[in-house]
Order: sequence, then structure tokens, then C-alpha cells
Amino acid sequence: MPDSGTLETGFGQQTSYAKWQEEDGLPIIRGFYVADLKDVEVVPWTRKGGKGACINLEGTGGTNDAYVAEIPPGGSLNPEKYLFEELVYILSGRGATTIWNEGGPKQTFEWQAGSLFSPPLNVWRQHFNGQGDKPARFLAVTSAPTMIDLFHNKDFIFNNPFVFKDRYAGEDGYFSAEGKTHPGRVWESNFIPDVPSFKLTEWKERGAGGTNVMFELANNTMAAHISEFPVGTYKKGHRHGPGAHVILISGEGYSLLWKEGQPKIRVDWHAGSMFVPPDMWFHQHFNVGGAPARYMALRWGSRKFLAGGSLAIGGIDQSLKAGGNQIEYPDEDPEIRRMFEAELAKRSVESKMAAFFERK
Repeated sequence: MPDSGTLETGFGQQTSYAKWQEEDGLPIIRGFYVADLKDVEVVPWTRKGGKGACINLEGTGGTNDAYVAEIPPGGSLNPEKYLFEELVYILSGRGATTIWNEGGPKQTFEWQAGSLFSPPLNVWRQHFNGQGDKPARFLAVTSAPTMIDLFHNKDFIFNNPFVFKDRYAGEDGYFSAEGKTHPGRVWESNFIPDVPSFKLTEWKERGAGGTNVMFELANNTMAAHISEFPVGTYKKGHRHGPGAHVILISGEGYSLLWKEGQPKIRVDWHAGSMFVPPDMWFHQHFNVGGAPARYMALRWGSRKFLAGGSLAIGGIDQSLKAGGNQIEYPDEDPEIRRMFEAELAKRSVESKMAAFFERK
């Protein structure tokens, strides 16, 4: 499956995004997954003023991307603004970020490992490391490929004076921890202080006693969610559009990814791993460890600002038989459960799946 880093056009040239990315001169991680985001090798990054690495995994379909950035001890990154969305998850360290619109007041908020936030579209932002003895590291998932390929003009993307006041107009407390709940397990906030401890709500339709919350951040078209499932269980298989960057927050296990009618690809994971299921590929998550498994997905699929086409995430908790995109337990390949229980047996972990298969 080609991505925007390798696609050649009929004119014999790369996409605008791929050319821009090459100019940054960073290593580019490809494939299906990253074993551990904390171990990603980073190199000096002139544009940002710290260190970094680009991540273009197969499952993005060239619609979004990711990068890891590192802020030096006691230092900061360069001030930047740009015309693409960005979801930021702090992998390690603590510090602060200052944001402002051109000519407007500055606002600063603090973060720590496990925090999630999104600088509003096209605002100035600058990240600071609050520790003097070690670097701070974060992951960002962005809509840069779509925006840069669409406009193919760097000046428009990086030097655009337009202020999106409907997204951020300098409101005090914009990044306070306060939020608003909506039906369907949706939490609207611009700052999540601690993803690992955020309280989740049961989502029976996805199976195996799992819990979940959906995040709406900074009036984005990109969104996020957290899911967790118990020891000795696995989620129902489902499929959706491209670009969902799945980051493991805690637990040990594996996921299966497959295109309908094709062999399954296995991805083993632990806290810090990341993978992206390709567009409309089925995928299924399995907890083989001794603790609940929690993951977060940074993705397309805002419920507040709907987008159509393959980027929409719909029918993920509805059976294929009912026109949805989920495989119910009784309808799955029996080998899936056999493989799972064999993995549990290796670790002397008890399977809890029998009860879920007996339920109607």
C-alpha cells in the first residue's frame, strides 16, 4: 500500500507533502507499527529547534501522519504556527506550552507525561521543557499530508495570517482541565491532564467488558478516544477508515490486522507501542497480560464536525449482518479464540471469554 512518502505521480514527482518532509531531513519510520515510541531514535531538527523523527505508517493512507519530538533539558522548541491540525500526547517529562494568535495575548498551560492536548488551528505555539536534567518527549499526530498536498504551497500553510476565532479567540482558561460531557461517552475538552487515569464508561457493544471515552479537542476534525479491556479478554473485530494511530497506554498483548479475505498480520504490543490499521482493514485487540489493557487512538472521526468518505468512522459497534462494520463473537473465525487461549496458557492467565460467547 503506497503512502504519501513513496507515491509517485504521473509527472514523475513526489507529492508536495513528501517533498516538504524530505526537506526537513529527518528519519522516516514506515511499516505497520512502532515497537516503542520512547525508544524511537531522534536527530537534530532545525525547523523545530529540538530533535525528532517522522512516522508514516501504512495505515494512514497518506491522510495524516505522526512525529516524535524531543525538547532539550531546560530548553524549548521554536515558536511555530501552521495550517494543519495537531494532537499532542506527552510521552515523557513535564513542561509547558504557550499559545497565542498573531498580535493577541499569550496563554500558558503546564503538562506532564500522559497529558493530551491540541493547539488550535494556525495559532502560534511554543513548547518548553520544565526539567533541567533530562529531555521531554511527545508524539504528535497531524493532518499535514492532506493539507500540504491539497494546497501545495508552503507559504500558505506556514505563513497564513488568518485567525480561526471559531476555534480559538484568546479565551481565558482555554486549556483548563474542565470539560463537557455529551451523549455517547463523548468528553469535550481542550486539555486532558492524565490519559492513563481518565475515567471510562462501559461500552457493551464492543464486547468483553470494555470501557471507553471519546474526546473532542480544540474544535478539530480530528479526534481521539481511549478504550480499556480486562485481563483474559479481547475486543470484537471491526473496521473503519484510515489514520487511527493506536497508542498503547498500558498492558501487554497483540492485535490482528487483515483485509477481508486476506491473511492476518499480527502486531505484538506493550505500553508505548503504536500501530495504524489500514483503511477498512479488520483489526482486533487481545489482552494476554496480567493487567487491564488501555489504548488511545488519535484519528479522524470528530462527532462534532462530521466529515464524509472513508475518513468517517461509522458502524464500528454494529454487526456486519446489520450493515455495520463489526464482527460479532459467534461470527468470527474460530482460530482467533484458539490462538488467544493458547497465548494465555503460556502465561498461566485464565480466559474470561466463555461468558461473552454464551451471551446472546
